[in-house]
Amino acid sequence: MKKILNDPNNAAAELVDGLVDYYNGSVDKVGPGAIAVNNLPDDKVALLVGGGTGHEPIYHGLIGPGMADGAACGDIFAAPPPNVILDATRAVNKGNGVLYLYGNYAGDVMNFKIAAQLAAAEGIRVETVLIWDDVASAPPTQKENRRGIAGLIPIVKLAGAAASTAKDLDELVSLVTAARDNTRSIGVALSPGSIPATGKPTFELDEDSIGIGMGIHGEQGVGIEKMMTADALAEKMVNLVLADDLPIDSGDEILLLINSLGSTTMMECLIVLKKVKAILVEKGVNIYDVLLGPLVTCQEMAGISVSITKLDDTLKPLWDAPCSSLGYTKL
Repeated sequence: MKKILNDPNNAAAELVDGLVDYYNGSVDKVGPGAIAVNNLPDDKVALLVGGGTGHEPIYHGLIGPGMADGAACGDIFAAPPPNVILDATRAVNKGNGVLYLYGNYAGDVMNFKIAAQLAAAEGIRVETVLIWDDVASAPPTQKENRRGIAGLIPIVKLAGAAASTAKDLDELVSLVTAARDNTRSIGVALSPGSIPATGKPTFELDEDSIGIGMGIHGEQGVGIEKMMTADALAEKMVNLVLADDLPIDSGDEILLLINSLGSTTMMECLIVLKKVKAILVEKGVNIYDVLLGPLVTCQEMAGISVSITKLDDTLKPLWDAPCSSLGYTKL
């Protein structure tokens, strides 16, 4: 798979440098793989996100005003090491605690836990909220085993707004937990992405098959089915989300995200959006806002995900707050 690279083994490091260049002076590289917004207000409750590179613009493109304060970047599809997380933690800490917000993957959980212990030894209070929005990866009774996928976009945006106003770390944890618990996602894959260092696909899938519920690295989902029409696929995905334990009833307001995993075109996303919206409108669900595009990617993977966040009187003002970042900006 052809890519525009220099040294494939150095792709993640160069990506991070390019990301700092994009922010054009408002973000500093504070260590290998660690970036942070500079000039953060004193006493701010800090929000730190992180994970493997290769899924851009998340997580590392979600920092900026009204978004996260810093990010810890791992290698391609790999968790950031504890020392990288600690460097980022030191940079964003303004004396009022740091919230770690990241996807529920074993390597990330292990390394962020180690970093939290190291930070605590330096007198920095750290709390954690894990993102586990993928309804395909575990039943509702075992949410703690679910993966974090595209729902992290609305969750991080809501968390960023909350971090801008929260009086302390406990309040931020409460608000971000509510955002996480009100978000559900389902993803499907048509073809794999690849790792730059090897150039090989991350998984295998027959040409006439579609993986239902596969993760952003191609993790096992609920099954493999034959290709189907966009309308049939949209209906299947929405029904899987609505069948979960988050009640979404007539009159409820939601955020809707139609996410491309990389090579899936906007044309395809818009066709899926058309059917998803029709299903929700028929059920009396009010779509408060729509996001669409390649926001949570896996290199050139072909696939799509649908995420729904149920809003309430607490979350809606957080969504309405302005923000600015590479991955998502709201005026």
